[in-house]
Amino acid sequence: MLVAAAVCPHPPLLVPEAMGAAGLARGGAIGEVLAACDAAVAGLAASRPDRIVVVGGAETSAVYDGSAAGSLREYGVRFAVGTGEPVLPLSLTVGSWLLRRSGPAAVPAALRAVARATPVAECLRLGGEIAREAPRVAVLAMGDGSARRAAARVEGAADPEAERYDAEVAVALAEADPARLARLAPSLDDELLVAGRAAWQVLAGAADGRRLRGRLRCAVAQYEVSYLVASWEACG
Repeated sequence: MLVAAAVCPHPPLLVPEAMGAAGLARGGAIGEVLAACDAAVAGLAASRPDRIVVVGGAETSAVYDGSAAGSLREYGVRFAVGTGEPVLPLSLTVGSWLLRRSGPAAVPAALRAVARATPVAECLRLGGEIAREAPRVAVLAMGDGSARRAAARVEGAADPEAERYDAEVAVALAEADPARLARLAPSLDDELLVAGRAAWQVLAGAADGRRLRGRLRCAVAQYEVSYLVASWEACG
């Protein structure tokens, strides 16, 4: 049963090795996102889950052990998390790192990559399966919003469709509304360059039928990409 969830984005710049500790110390949008992610992940541990599952979009679906390794070497950054040869996609690499930042007890029990093209019904079904894996399950859903915040890639010119999409997701996360997440159209993934839709809909499937409180911790756009951070917790 789902008892808590956190939603975080996965830009490589969240990792200090990518931006540099001095860069994060100066604050700004990325520093704000990281602080919100840390707070959201801390909420997962506070829910006392029996199992933590990280879900993130990828080219193909796969299941990894919580100790699996990921790296940022394809981004030219000397950074790795986990043990063994790096195999994790970006979303799970950053998700595993965020959990490990909160303490050794927060090492994920499982890491699930979900193909970004996965249909809605399959995402919801997978979420339901995850929620039944233990009496108390916490989910960390990793995903970025639209990466087309500038119309026609013109800096400073807003793309109304991207803004509407991100606003819809923000409301769904703030209100802990799985039905609203389930209505997100996969057909917009490529058009609006959305990386998080599949992971968010897996969360929707895990939350189906549960009474949850939501909190939108952060909603910013940086480098034309929308980053949303949220916390969900069970009511009562």
